Amino acid sequence: MIPFPWIPGIPYEIGITTSDGTRFSKSVEAAALAPTPDANQALLFTSLGVYVGVIPVLIGLMWYPYIRRISIGKYSFFLSLTAGLLIFLGIDALLEVNEIVNQNLAAVFNGQALSVLVTISSFIVLLYTSERLTQRAIEKAVLKKNNHSLASSSSVGKLGKSEKSTTERQGGEIYNKSAKISSSTQEVQIQLQRYQQLLKPLTISMMIAIGIGLHNFGEGLAIGAAMLLGEVALSTFLIVGFTLHNTTEGLAIVAPIAKIERSRRMMIRRLVTMGLIAGVPTIAGTWIGGFLYSPIAAVIFLSVGAGAIFQVVYSLISWISHHQKSAPSSPLSGHVIAGFITGLLIMYLTGLLL
Repeated sequence: MIPFPWIPGIPYEIGITTSDGTRFSKSVEAAALAPTPDANQALLFTSLGVYVGVIPVLIGLMWYPYIRRISIGKYSFFLSLTAGLLIFLGIDALLEVNEIVNQNLAAVFNGQALSVLVTISSFIVLLYTSERLTQRAIEKAVLKKNNHSLASSSSVGKLGKSEKSTTERQGGEIYNKSAKISSSTQEVQIQLQRYQQLLKPLTISMMIAIGIGLHNFGEGLAIGAAMLLGEVALSTFLIVGFTLHNTTEGLAIVAPIAKIERSRRMMIRRLVTMGLIAGVPTIAGTWIGGFLYSPIAAVIFLSVGAGAIFQVVYSLISWISHHQKSAPSSPLSGHVIAGFITGLLIMYLTGLLL
């Protein structure tokens, strides 16, 4: 460690010149003491994470009652708006990665290639995981219904044996029992379709929350690192900008599940859980960024977040296509196009504050 005098709040350029004349330098816009891990700093970073990540996302969840009551056309608009929001978030994450690679990461790590590798890998892994989770949930539901049907069939068989002597007299009743079994099988198929319609949007919303959580983790890293490096003005802009930026993310979580017929108490509990999944990682990001910032970790986590977001967009577009096929309008309707463009514009305009 090389001691030298400095004044808080004054910009400095700190550098090292080697024996062959090569110079490595770093500018500090406003000199300040580096945060030290203690209770006060941890509380400060926690408060920032709650203010930037948790509260705005939970505010965005308040769209739920409105979207639940709107027409099919307007609902398609909000679904495609969600896709636009997420596409912008994914691209924004990759741009942040590129900026970190150019400014803070040594060339030996080949940051751009690492980012592409992590993004594609996370996309494939999360796509497989989400599809597998949905399929397992449907299989469990079908198995439960089949067991119920077998139990009903077994009870009918026992009834036939105990009343064998009166088969002819009660033939019509036995026929009615068989008809009920057939009807029960049809009910199982109907229930299967209902489970598919229920679980698919729930899975999409959960993956949206996870993807946004990973993205917000990267935002927390940026805020914590800005404070660690003494960039007070930058950290203030990031806090205000990310807060407004993140209020739109709750809408992205709400839109896919707004039309699901579930009890209000259960749905509110699910929404709060998803909101916390999306917002709480910001707190962890500010801790790591403020106390132990690592450019390579920032590149990896932001790339994972980008891959997760692109996976969600893929699933969401598939869901929109399926949803539109059941509607009288064409899959590429004016509502869908307008919603997608509006989503991009919203994120662009709120991003101007960063």
